Amino acid sequence: MIIPWQKDDALLADIETARQQDGFHLWWLGQSGFLVAWQGQCLLLDPYLSDSLSDKYVSTDKPHIRMTEQVIDPARLDFVDLVTSSHSHTDHLDAATLQPLLQANPDMEIVVPASQQQFAAERLQLDAGRLQSLDAGQQLTLGHFTLHAVPAAHDELERDDQGRYEFLGYVVTFADWSIYHSGDTLLYDGLLDALRPFDLDLAMLPINGRAAERRVAGNLWGREAAWLAERADIDMLVPCHYDMFTFNTETPDELLREAAALGRAVTVLECGQRYSSSQSGVTRR
Repeated sequence: MIIPWQKDDALLADIETARQQDGFHLWWLGQSGFLVAWQGQCLLLDPYLSDSLSDKYVSTDKPHIRMTEQVIDPARLDFVDLVTSSHSHTDHLDAATLQPLLQANPDMEIVVPASQQQFAAERLQLDAGRLQSLDAGQQLTLGHFTLHAVPAAHDELERDDQGRYEFLGYVVTFADWSIYHSGDTLLYDGLLDALRPFDLDLAMLPINGRAAERRVAGNLWGREAAWLAERADIDMLVPCHYDMFTFNTETPDELLREAAALGRAVTVLECGQRYSSSQSGVTRR
């Protein structure tokens, strides 16, 4: 079992310290979950902070065996202003994570794809009107953060019967900063055109790739994440969506090799580790 860089009380203390500092700060919480703090406000992107999938699949032929210890009980994150879900898969829309978060943060805003609004409401046992929703090409400002929705392809660009995208990524802009959380995605025609106007400072991209034997939808390989960072001229790349389940993981090695060859900066975070906007260069484990 992988032990987080910091967890529980140590993680909370680091968040509290960082929230008093200049710049923005970002923590990887495992899988595709990230906490972003800027000027005292906190945005939580696609958190998975439970064992719900391990419990669900324990007696099946596709067990979801956890690789990394849970970094924090979501009920302890009582300072979250805004949380997102990029799509309806449980590691991105987890009731066992979001319901305790809501209890700890009754006024917290929840943003989901418009195509998934009713589904998300039923999963979270909420009225659909309690959720904020976006489709690709739309934007929403909540507090300090403006979310811009872009399509994601997991494995394909899928739309519902109203033409709304089933999978999204979010570009988040605040002050002069622009960061991209892709959700689960592959490369597709139009992705570069969607990202280039934002002049991205940082992108959080999955690197677990895809393999038929896993029997789940795939994601970018490390080499593809590096290519996207180079073509979209992204200043810093932070990999994610690995080291959570034994059947669906990769290492950052390919990403680091390809990024170095392309001259792109990468920060590889341990679960619970912080990236601050004052940092630069390449961090390896």
